[in-house]
Amino acid sequence: MEYIDKEFCLEVWGPLACFTRPELKVERVSYDVITPSAARAIFEAIFWKPAIHWQVTKIEVLNPINWTSVRRNEVGAVASKNPIFIEEKRQQKNSLLLRDVRYRLYAKLEFIPVRKRKGEQSSLIDEPAHLDENPAKYNAMFERRASKGQCFTQPYLGTRECSASFKLVNPETDEFDVPIKESRDLGIMLYDMDFETDTKNPPAMFYRAKMENGVIIVPPKDSEEILR
Repeated sequence: MEYIDKEFCLEVWGPLACFTRPELKVERVSYDVITPSAARAIFEAIFWKPAIHWQVTKIEVLNPINWTSVRRNEVGAVASKNPIFIEEKRQQKNSLLLRDVRYRLYAKLEFIPVRKRKGEQSSLIDEPAHLDENPAKYNAMFERRASKGQCFTQPYLGTRECSASFKLVNPETDEFDVPIKESRDLGIMLYDMDFETDTKNPPAMFYRAKMENGVIIVPPKDSEEILR
């Protein structure tokens, strides 16, 4: 079966966003822009199946990068068998968040043949286990759900309290705003977690992010640009 991974485009926005830098342990400080892993999570919130994988390819920044500071109460303990007395574990922490964000996200819906799925095997060598499985149906399912604004879970911008709105766009036919006219080296940024190596404790992957006139090209996960 021959097929081509189809690329989709979403426009997402929200009043607040926090794409937390992992190197800062105490205070929450966001990256300047959305990370590829956060972008992937938005696509997965709309549609995900074991037979597919989302590969983010490009990020367009539509609104100027603005910041806001928020002080919040957080619980400084993890729930376990013993109960937590919130008043004893309450902590006040400052968070540096992005405000009024808007992005255009591009990602390919990559079909995974059954023989390549973790924990599944095919009796055939050169063919998927289910010859009647049609990758095009997954493209149609995502397009239908995204166009109607449907999602399995509420998409969010980095942290769950920063909910995201979204709409499906067609870059070839729809009219939309151009990215911001700004270029900067964003430095080393979190790319994603390597679940293929370890599903329980996946190691982090990073990459050198650069924005050219509001556009960030995201390399594929098997690229030499990915730092492990």
